[in-house]
Amino acid sequence: LSKQKAQRYEAVKWVLVFAIGVCTGLVGLFVDFFVRLFTQLKFQVVQSSVEECTEKGCLALSLLELLGFNLTFVFLASLLVLIQPVAAGSGIPEIKCYLNGVKVPGVVRLRTVVCKATGVLFSVAGGLFVGKEGPMIHSGAVVGAGLPQFQSISLRKIQFNFPYFRSDRDKRDFVSAGAAAGVAAAFGAPIGGTLFSLEEGSSFWNQGLTWKVLFCSMAATFTLNFFRSGIQFGSWGSFQLPGLLNFGEFKCSESDKKCHLWTAVDLGFFILMGIVGGLLGATFNCLNKRLAKYRMRNVHPKPKLVRVLESLLVSLTTTVMVFVASMVLGECRQMSPSRHSGNDTLSLQDISEDVNSSIKTFFCPNETYNDMATLFFNPQESAILQLFHQDGTFSPVTLSLFFLLYFLLSCWTYGISVPSGLFVPSLLCGAAFGRLVANLLKSYIGLDHIYSGTFALIGAAAFLGGVVRMTISLTVILIESTNEITYGLPIMITLMVAKWTGDFFNKGIYDIHVNLRGVPLLEWETEVEMDKLRASDIMEPNLTYVYPHTRIQSLVSILRTTVHHAFPVVTENRGNERDFMKGNQLISNNIKFKKSSILTRAGEQRKRSQSMKSYPSSELRNMCDEHIATEEPPEKEDLLQQMLERRYTPYPSLYPDQSPSEEWTMEERFRPLTFHGLILRSQLVTLLDRGVCYSESQSSASQPRLSHAEMSEDYPRYPDIHDLDLTLLNPRMIVDVTPYMNPSPFTVSPNTHVSQVFNLFRTMGLRHLPVVNAVGEVVGIITRHNLTHEFLQARLRQHYQTI
Repeated sequence: LSKQKAQRYEAVKWVLVFAIGVCTGLVGLFVDFFVRLFTQLKFQVVQSSVEECTEKGCLALSLLELLGFNLTFVFLASLLVLIQPVAAGSGIPEIKCYLNGVKVPGVVRLRTVVCKATGVLFSVAGGLFVGKEGPMIHSGAVVGAGLPQFQSISLRKIQFNFPYFRSDRDKRDFVSAGAAAGVAAAFGAPIGGTLFSLEEGSSFWNQGLTWKVLFCSMAATFTLNFFRSGIQFGSWGSFQLPGLLNFGEFKCSESDKKCHLWTAVDLGFFILMGIVGGLLGATFNCLNKRLAKYRMRNVHPKPKLVRVLESLLVSLTTTVMVFVASMVLGECRQMSPSRHSGNDTLSLQDISEDVNSSIKTFFCPNETYNDMATLFFNPQESAILQLFHQDGTFSPVTLSLFFLLYFLLSCWTYGISVPSGLFVPSLLCGAAFGRLVANLLKSYIGLDHIYSGTFALIGAAAFLGGVVRMTISLTVILIESTNEITYGLPIMITLMVAKWTGDFFNKGIYDIHVNLRGVPLLEWETEVEMDKLRASDIMEPNLTYVYPHTRIQSLVSILRTTVHHAFPVVTENRGNERDFMKGNQLISNNIKFKKSSILTRAGEQRKRSQSMKSYPSSELRNMCDEHIATEEPPEKEDLLQQMLERRYTPYPSLYPDQSPSEEWTMEERFRPLTFHGLILRSQLVTLLDRGVCYSESQSSASQPRLSHAEMSEDYPRYPDIHDLDLTLLNPRMIVDVTPYMNPSPFTVSPNTHVSQVFNLFRTMGLRHLPVVNAVGEVVGIITRHNLTHEFLQARLRQHYQTI
C-alpha cells in the first residue's frame, strides 16, 4: 500500500507541476494582451494628435492627452499596491527570501498575484520605465504556492479536501517551479528559468526537483507561445512567439560578405564593455540604494496617499521628459531600404517589418525618421528590437541622451509603489550603450566589419549583469532569447567581467533590497575566518523549554510570552545536580581510574572535556561512574560565572505546582537538562485548540490521539495562541507532548565548527538546530538569526577581544 501511495503522490506532483506551468503561461498571456491593447490605443491617439498639431501648432494638447493616459494608468497601478503592499517592486527579492527559507508575510497570496499582474499591466501601459518580466517571476511563484493547496484565504468558501503537500518543504519546491516558469514565460527561456531558480532562488535543491522544474518551465513557455501565436497571427499551433520579450533573429544580410556577427577581435571590446557595464551597474545600484533609504525615512512613514503622489510625480516627469526629448532633441536620419528579400522565413520578415513599422517620423521630411521618437514613442520591446536590428543609424548624441534619461529615470522608478520589473529598462539602457560603442567604433576608428546588433546585445548584457549580478542563468536566458548559440561565449565573458567589476563596489540590486528590509538571508557559504568560531560561540544559551508532560497553564504562559517557533522537550537530570553544585563535573586533570579496561576511552573523553571549557560536562562521570576518585579539588574558578555561561534562568512556572519565584536556589536555576526532542509552536497550539490533555488522576495513555492529517489540517495558517478560546480547558490538566514531538532532530555538538553548522542548516533547510553535549544535555539552540553574516561578524569580533 505504501508503495502505491508513494507512486500516487509522485503522479499528483507531476500533474500539479504541469498545471502551475500552464497557469503561469496564462497569467503572462493576460498581462501581455492588455499591455499591448492599452499601449496601442494610447500611441494611436497621441500620434494622430501630434501629426495634426504639428501643422496647427497645438502640441501642448498632445502632451496633455499623453499625460491623461499615463497618469490614469499609473494611478490605478498605485491603488492596487495600496490594497496589497507586497505587490510593489519586482517581487524577485521577496521570492528570493521565500526560497531561502524566510517567510515574508503575504508574499504568496492570491490577492498578491491579482494586484501584481493587473498592476504591472497598468504601470507598463502608463509609460513608466519598468518591465513586466520581474513581476512575471513573482506571479509564477504565487501560482506555484497556491495551486497545490487548493484553498485560499481570499476565497474562504471554496474548500477541497486535498490531503497532499501540507508542508513547507513541498510548498517551497512548488514555488521554485513557479518562479522558473515565470522566467520561462517572460523570456521564452525554459532552461534559463530552471537555472534562475537554482542560482537565485532555492537554498534547498534536490535532484528530482530539476526535472520537474524544467518540465514546468517548458509548459509555461509553450502555453504562452501557443496562445500568443494564435491570437496575433491566427495560426493556432504554429508556435512563433516564444516569450513576452523576444530579441528577434540576428543575421547578416546575404549581400554583405564581409559581415560577421562577431570576431575574435571584438572580444577585447566586449571585455571593456563588461567593465564599463559593471561600473554603470554599481552606480545604478548605489543611487537606487540611497533613494530607497530616503524613501524608507521620508515617504513610507507618511500616509499612504503620499506613495501614490510619488508614483504620479515620477509618471509626470517621465512623460514630460519623453515628450520634450522626442519633439526637440531627436535628429532626422535616413531610412534604410528593407534588407530582406521576399523568400525569407515568415518570422524574419515579420521582425523586419516590425522594426520598420515602428519607426516614427515626427517633424521629419519624407524618407527620414526621428530617431529619438522612434525609441521613446514605442513600447519598450519595439525599442529594444530597434536597437538590435535597425540598419539605419542612431546618432551618437541621441543614444547618449537616451541612455542618460533612461538610466536616471529607471533608477528613480525602481522602488516606487507600483509593480515594476527591472530587466527591460536595464536591457534598453545597455542596448543604447552598446549601440553607441558600435557607432563610435564604426565612424571614428573605421572598423567597418562590426555588426551593430551584436554590440547592442553585449551592451545590454553588460549593463543588466552589472545591475543584477546573475551569471549562469542570465547567460542562458540571453542565448535562448536570441536563438543564437554562437553568442554564448561573448555573453558569458561579458557577464562575468560585469559581475566581478560590480562586486568590487557593492552587491546586486536584489541583494541590496533584501538587506534594506533586514531579512536574515543565508549566503551560499560562510567566510573562511568564521571557522575560528564554534557552535558554542554562536548558539542562544537562554532556552525556553517544555517537559514531556506539562500543565496547560504552563504551556499557555510559554506560548503567550515568547515568539519562538520551536521548544526543546527536556527532563531534568536530577542525579547530577548535587555533584554539579560541588563542581565535580569540572573534571580535573589528575583523575585516577581503578579499572584499566576503560582507561583509553576515559583518556579520550578527558581530552575532549578540556576543550569544552565552558561546558561543565558530565560525560566522564556518567561513563566511569564509581571508578573515578577525585584526588584534589579542581581550581577554584568562579563557579557561578561558569554556570551563568552554561545557562540562564529556565522558564519559571514550568514545574506544575511551582509558581515563578525569585528565591529559587542555585540548584533550581541550573539543572542539567536531558534533551528528548523538539516540538513546534504550531503543534502545541493545535493540541491546545483540540483540547488534547489528561488529568492528574488518569494515566497519559488516556489522552486522545491526533493523526498527522488532523495535526496539519490548518496548514499553512495555524491559529494564534491569543485567538484561542481556552475557557473550557482546566489549566491544571496535563498535556503529553511526546507522541507529537520530533524525537530525532538534527543536533550538533558545542564543539562543531561554524562552517559545518552552517552547511547542515542550509542544505537540510532547518529552522532550529539544538546544541547537545556528549551526555545528551541540551546547552543551547541555533536559529537562522545566529547564522546571518552580521551576527557572525559580531561574534568573531568578540572572539578576537577575548583571546
